[in-house]
Amino acid sequence: MARVWLSFLGTERALSKSAVEQQLKLAGVTVESDDAEWRAGPGIVVFEEVSQSIFDRLRVLSRNGLERVLLVAAQRKALNGPTAWNLLNAGAADVVAWDAVTAPAQEIRARLERWDAVDQLVDSPLVRSHLVGRSPTWIAVLRQIVEIARFTDAAVLIAGETGTGKELAARLIHTLDIRPNKQELVILDCTTIIPELSGSEFFGHERGAFTGAIAARDGAFALADGGTLFLDEVGELPAALQAQLLRIVQEGSFKRVGSNSPQQSHFRLVCATNRELEREISQGRFRADFYYRIASWTCKLPSLAQRREDIVPLALHFIRQYQPHGEPPELDDFVQEYLLTRDYPGNVRDLRRLILRMMHHHVGTGPITLGDIPADERAPMNPANSDWRDEHFENSIQRALFQGANLKEIGRAAEDAAIRRALDHSGGNLRVAAQKLAVTERALQIRRATRRKSQGREL
Repeated sequence: MARVWLSFLGTERALSKSAVEQQLKLAGVTVESDDAEWRAGPGIVVFEEVSQSIFDRLRVLSRNGLERVLLVAAQRKALNGPTAWNLLNAGAADVVAWDAVTAPAQEIRARLERWDAVDQLVDSPLVRSHLVGRSPTWIAVLRQIVEIARFTDAAVLIAGETGTGKELAARLIHTLDIRPNKQELVILDCTTIIPELSGSEFFGHERGAFTGAIAARDGAFALADGGTLFLDEVGELPAALQAQLLRIVQEGSFKRVGSNSPQQSHFRLVCATNRELEREISQGRFRADFYYRIASWTCKLPSLAQRREDIVPLALHFIRQYQPHGEPPELDDFVQEYLLTRDYPGNVRDLRRLILRMMHHHVGTGPITLGDIPADERAPMNPANSDWRDEHFENSIQRALFQGANLKEIGRAAEDAAIRRALDHSGGNLRVAAQKLAVTERALQIRRATRRKSQGREL
């Protein structure tokens, strides 16, 4: 198991630090030193009372949810419903009470082992080479997809706007599925189904079942037996056809068109839609009973606007795809700024199309520059005059004020975020990050050291 740091916040009255450490070690949890200079990876924070400092430090330690932080209340009375939800929203991976279960250390170990297994898969080349991105929003979705795929056989509904990667997610679910003797992934695009031939598409038909049926044919359900059936844009299915699919989805039993003999098919069902199916149900355009059969789990893929930190990594990924041999060109700063401020109505697919067009125009071994951007893409953009203080920025400030943060706390959080983003953008290079922030490298080092010390004192 990965190493786990352990931190205590005033629990000596209710729970002995040595007792917790001993129980965790007996349960097989490797506990590392609580060192403020090194708090990375999964960790445990044991606390007695919920305070604002827990929320503040949790956001820092979890890096907005990127790192797994398990909060353990010394006593159950320290938690209530709203408090537990607020702690989860602040970045906690889970919240448990030490005195609420018989073997708390074993419960903690089970969670840590599951998270470690999921995160190893998320960080594997198999996942990172196909579903690119390291933003907190994207990592949270990947963790959900990976856990459902590897540890369950549940039907999955993948929701999201056009171009967000729904088919890639479906392929990943099929790949990570560890059923023995797993068969193929069968894809059926529901937007291309002709209503008159829908029965044959799904169920297959016997020879002579209708005009033109010169030979028997397997449908999607038979072809997916032992494998995975992916129904793309399932929201396009008419209600009458949804009713026909209920039995096969629930029981795995169907009949070919023109046959009275039932057949069995055992498959994993994955569906995708760009529609809000709950709204479609309320308006009578989608059957509720069919929805609950196809959506044991729902994974909502974020739009590119919700994961802008991933735009540049995605762009570099598409460049490498276009130029797999040799050293791919870099993106100069002006191009990166352009990519980060542009709108992407087609999401990741839109970004990929733009990068491929830029690569068609690019020549030489130097970086991609503004001149490589197609002329028809330049007109609506004026990055130099764009205001980064958009509605998202204002909304973040509004939420902070609503939750009681003062001006000093907001400014400190903004400074921490700016430093993290600059370091991420520069690949951890302090000199480049300092230039981006318009401070000296020494000043940046001092600020980081000061913040680490303050975090150590508060925790």
